[in-house]
Amino acid sequence: MSDKLGFTMPGTVERIIISPSPNEPEKAQITLKERDHVFREIRIDNTLKNENGDDVSLKLSARVKVTVKAKP
Repeated sequence: MSDKLGFTMPGTVERIIISPSPNEPEKAQITLKERDHVFREIRIDNTLKNENGDDVSLKLSARVKVTVKAKP
């Protein structure tokens, strides 16, 4: 069994999707590089925290690193 339970890949924020409901957060659509066609884009809630615990959000065209991890 492999010890590798995750990976990190570069991406770019391609769209900010405003929620039609004030009760739901906006979404950030991230286009992933070096992935096949099926997994090229992901959408996440655009409500993040920085290292100090302050609220932050992704901006259009921001370059990001996406880490995917699996539980053992």
